[in-house]
Amino acid sequence: MALELARLQAVPKPWGSHDLLPWSGTDHHDVAIGEIWLQRHDSALEPALLLKLLFTREALSIQVHPDDDAAHAMGLARGKTEAWYVLAAEPGAALALGLQSSLSREQLRTAIEDGSIAERMSWQAAAAGDVIFVPAGTIHAIGPGLVLAEIQQRSDTTFRLFDHGRQRELHIELGVAAAHAGPAAKQVPTRRLSDARTLLLATPFFTLERFDLAAESLWELRAQAETWLLVIAGEGRIGPWRAQMGEGCFVQAQTTHLAAGRTGLTCLVAYDATLPSHDILRPITDRHAIAPARSTIHGPLLPAAGAKAQIPTTEARA
Repeated sequence: MALELARLQAVPKPWGSHDLLPWSGTDHHDVAIGEIWLQRHDSALEPALLLKLLFTREALSIQVHPDDDAAHAMGLARGKTEAWYVLAAEPGAALALGLQSSLSREQLRTAIEDGSIAERMSWQAAAAGDVIFVPAGTIHAIGPGLVLAEIQQRSDTTFRLFDHGRQRELHIELGVAAAHAGPAAKQVPTRRLSDARTLLLATPFFTLERFDLAAESLWELRAQAETWLLVIAGEGRIGPWRAQMGEGCFVQAQTTHLAAGRTGLTCLVAYDATLPSHDILRPITDRHAIAPARSTIHGPLLPAAGAKAQIPTTEARA
């Protein structure tokens, strides 16, 4: 049983941003932050999933991640399948998923070496609310002017194929070996499960939903599998904590409560399951029926409304 306020960890990136509002109130004028990771507390077991925010002031590298089989062959614990949810997009912002046409390994290697891979990518306009599934082995890229939420298998294995002239290490041979050098698989449309629940993705590695909770409504969250929540609009309470945009929590084998504030509460919810849970969310009509939950709770209780915790900074690959 676990109920934890997520620990926010900032990761500097050369393509990151200094302005993280409204997702973080921490001053990062001295370093560009590309990612904020939602982490468990230090003594907790490592989870299977990683939920993060991405802030792109410049284009990311064109890259690929290995699947589980390729990762195991390299002596790694797991591959990296991921998904993006677009939170904000400037005019002209774009994402690339897969290639426009299939290439042989030798053709892919040549396109990387001469830089033409950037023109061979399948770019698409990005808008707030877009959901993009990125299976391991899919060559992909993220352009500037975006704020994304990313859910992924917990792996930091990234093979950079092309980095727009930045002097960072490339991993061409590993990337060519891991890549499916062709168009990406067709995206699956989202599906409304109820007035409050929208299924964004159900994958072999995780399920991703969006909860849209009406103003001042009260809900019971039944999280059996490892579950991450990220507030993306509105404000309210998750268990004993006040939560606002950019904040979240970890729940596992635990029942807790969600209380939407005066403007409602919208959360991304990612959990370690291949299909949506039919009973993960239940409305509560009798507020007096709520009993205190017995759990392992980590994090300060009820921080002042509008307060933002200071986010520690760390280095990470990619």
